[in-house]
Amino acid sequence: MKVINSFPISAFGGLNFVLNYLNSLKITELLNKTLPKLAPQTKYSWSDIIYSHLAIFFCGGNATEDLNLHIKPHLLDNPFVKVPSADRVLARYSELSQEIKTCKTKYGTALHKYCTNSTLENLMIEILKKLKVFDSKEITLDYDNTIVFNEKQDSVMTYKKNPGYQPGVCTINEKYILYIENRGGNSDAKSYQADTLERLFKLLTHKETKKIDYFRADAASYQYDVVTLVETHVNNFYIGCRNDYVEKYYSLITDWQELDDGSGMEVGSIEIQPFVKSFNKDNKQPQTYRLVVKRKPRDDKQLNIFTEGAYDYRAILTNDFKRSTVDAALFYNQRGNMEREFDILKNDFGWNTMPFSTMEKNLVFMYFTAIFRNLYNGIVNYFSKKVSFLKPTHRIKAFIFRFVTLPAKWICQGRQLKLKIYTSKDYCL
Repeated sequence: MKVINSFPISAFGGLNFVLNYLNSLKITELLNKTLPKLAPQTKYSWSDIIYSHLAIFFCGGNATEDLNLHIKPHLLDNPFVKVPSADRVLARYSELSQEIKTCKTKYGTALHKYCTNSTLENLMIEILKKLKVFDSKEITLDYDNTIVFNEKQDSVMTYKKNPGYQPGVCTINEKYILYIENRGGNSDAKSYQADTLERLFKLLTHKETKKIDYFRADAASYQYDVVTLVETHVNNFYIGCRNDYVEKYYSLITDWQELDDGSGMEVGSIEIQPFVKSFNKDNKQPQTYRLVVKRKPRDDKQLNIFTEGAYDYRAILTNDFKRSTVDAALFYNQRGNMEREFDILKNDFGWNTMPFSTMEKNLVFMYFTAIFRNLYNGIVNYFSKKVSFLKPTHRIKAFIFRFVTLPAKWICQGRQLKLKIYTSKDYCL
């Protein structure tokens, strides 16, 4: 077999369309406005740093070192980006980190560590505004914690008996990341959650976003401080309940309806007044909320002495009295999409391969990769309307195979740079 060398052709020509789309959103101007100002003699701008890191995940990589090993040769002489080394990218990220804070629970002895990043919180909000997420007819926030297993310098043992972090993450409209607070692995979801959410709502107020329509969270949020805080900042909330707090109400429900989702579950509801002692302690009138209860027959038919039935129960506390019981249960079930988002962040956008040794620097990495996730939503939605071989539901692996993997090279023709592509697909964008 004879081989003839020619001018280099990039295997990832579709990335040029992605970078051009980001430029149309004026992402470069936004980065320069939001992030710290760089020295005039700096060789690489913020857009060079961010676009190069983004290219790793949009070209099939999963570690920052892939920029040196695999990606950089394909982006030489690219008009959209000057590619720095992986070390330069990580050095810039390190400069953005902010200090770790520590605290202890009221009755505990363990030291809890957490960190936030005000600079990247602002950038995240501005990116979401560019993507017009806050222009949605309704806005739903979901809050949850996830465990990111790792063996970093400051990793702490989690309740799953492996070291790692346990960040708190808030999503908006189920598929966009809004807020991240990195926590030590020993910080369970319920500890200081009211403080975390208060920081989130202060950020939204400062950025003058529209009021949140719905807030959903699991049973770790079933706390007096959390419920009263959320109620003042959102129109309606849906919060899971621990059975040992509310199971006394289950036997009082007489009207049960079957869910039409094929799960075999029945739902009912009742009005209750929880946290009475806490309300009285604060000299406030106890509030009435709605308890939506789901039940499913137990396989072993074992009766429960408290509920007087052979069922497994799950309950939701809400201040929404307008939705039907069935619709309320189905709406809360949709927060299961949080687990899908965590899977995407960990496996598609690098959360399982964090590059730094400390929590505060890894938070910077987590924020930027979450921004890439948000931008990907906008990118795939945009191009799926332009070409027939893309769908807005495609994950990034399919997007790479179908769109980014495209032999192409930049040529100078008539004193203009033009992208020459080698494909039979219709890329008329």
